[in-house]
Amino acid sequence: MKQRFAAIYTAALADILDTRGLHDQTLPPTIRGLDRAMRLAGPAYTVKGRPSSNSDEAAYDEAIRRVLRMLGEVPAGHVAVYACDQDDSAHLGELSVSSLAGRGVAGCVLDGGCRDVRFILDEGFPVFCRFVTPEDSTWRWELEATQVPIVIGDVRIKPGDWVVGDEDGVVVVPSSLAEDVLVEAEGKAATESEIRAAVRDGMAPLEAYERFGTF
Repeated sequence: MKQRFAAIYTAALADILDTRGLHDQTLPPTIRGLDRAMRLAGPAYTVKGRPSSNSDEAAYDEAIRRVLRMLGEVPAGHVAVYACDQDDSAHLGELSVSSLAGRGVAGCVLDGGCRDVRFILDEGFPVFCRFVTPEDSTWRWELEATQVPIVIGDVRIKPGDWVVGDEDGVVVVPSSLAEDVLVEAEGKAATESEIRAAVRDGMAPLEAYERFGTF
């Protein structure tokens, strides 16, 4: 299923989710890939954090150990999805990315910040985030829990839900519907290829809609 999700575009998934009455499955548009060419797909490994003032070395050491332990627990093929609840520091950097990439993790989605962008782009690891900043999060943020339901924007994400990102943004497909939504999205993509060819050959948009039932 992973290769099929990686091959489908997010707009097709979003359209199918809409037809099923699931209108809040797309993450906020401020969450974008570090590069337009980045794509990711995989089950969610959820991460929940909160602001914290780690004002001494002992608190810093405890906070970073918790994050490093978490990074080592993300399974291969999964997407780490962070609900950070904090707006002014980087929750992911180069060394974390190198560790995740080296163990076959599929990518990372952050409702938060990232740094070391040039190194991450050189690594080729897919990262979708809300902002970039050089400021380290370890003094300012702490890991609260993993593999629990989280909320980003209006989207509730449970561990194992499918997360798909491309140049249009990030869509979350509930795991219980993943196969059915994927099959329907693949069908929609095939139909849209027919529509694309028809309108390029001069068919009027309304005529195409009436013939194919979608546009």
